[in-house]
Amino acid sequence: MGRKLLEQKTKIDSERLYTPREALELLKSLDGAKFDESVEVHVKLNVDPRKADQMVRGTLMLPNGTGKTRRVAVFAVGENAREAEEAGADIVGSDDLAARIRDENFTAFDVAVATPDQMSIVGRLGQILGPRGLMPNPKSGTVTPNVGRAVEDIKRGKVEYRVDRYGIVHGIIGKKSFDLDSLVENYFALRDELQRVRPAAVKGRYFRSIAITSTMGPSIRVDPTIERD
Repeated sequence: MGRKLLEQKTKIDSERLYTPREALELLKSLDGAKFDESVEVHVKLNVDPRKADQMVRGTLMLPNGTGKTRRVAVFAVGENAREAEEAGADIVGSDDLAARIRDENFTAFDVAVATPDQMSIVGRLGQILGPRGLMPNPKSGTVTPNVGRAVEDIKRGKVEYRVDRYGIVHGIIGKKSFDLDSLVENYFALRDELQRVRPAAVKGRYFRSIAITSTMGPSIRVDPTIERD
C-alpha cells in the first residue's frame, strides 16, 4: 500500500457510516492522484443474480454526467448512419466496422450502438465484444432504430448499470473536480434508480452496504438507509 493511500486512510473513520454528503465532501478533501480521478459508488444489494427474477440491470441519465467523454461506435447504414454521425458518434460503419473488430481486434470505444437490422452482423462479434461488455443490447438501449438519440444520450451522461455475480453494482458518478452538490445529486440519482428497479422477489433489507471511493483512493462507508440529502 502506497504512502499517500495510507495517509488518506488515517483521515477516514473505518467504523463510521457517513452520510452521502459527508462521504463525498471527505473524498474531495483527500490529497489524491495528480489526475482528475473518477468518483465511484459500489452498492451491495440483497439479491441473487443467479436468479432471473433478481437480476438488476438498466440505464440511467446522471443529471450532471460522469465527466468522462465516451467513445461511441455505431453499426448503421444510410440515413441512420448519417444521424449517428451528426449526433457525435466517433465511429460509424457496418460490415467494414465488423471486419475491423474481427480482423484487427479493434475495440477502441466505450459503447457500441446498433440498429436492429445490423444485429445479424454484430451478433457474429459476440466472442470479442461480449467479454468486454461492448455488445449492444436492447435492455440497455443500445439496440435501437433511433441511433441519433442513443448517441446523444450516451454523450450527455447516460450510463449502464448491472449487478455482478456477487450482488454488487459498480457505478461512476463523476469526477473529483465536480462540485459537491453535483456529486451528491448524481449519487442520489443512482440510488433512486436502483430502488426503482428493486426486484419484487427481494424481501427484507435491499441495500446491504454502500461505499464511495475515487480511482486511486480508499473506500468510505456510506449509510445505506439515507434516501435523501
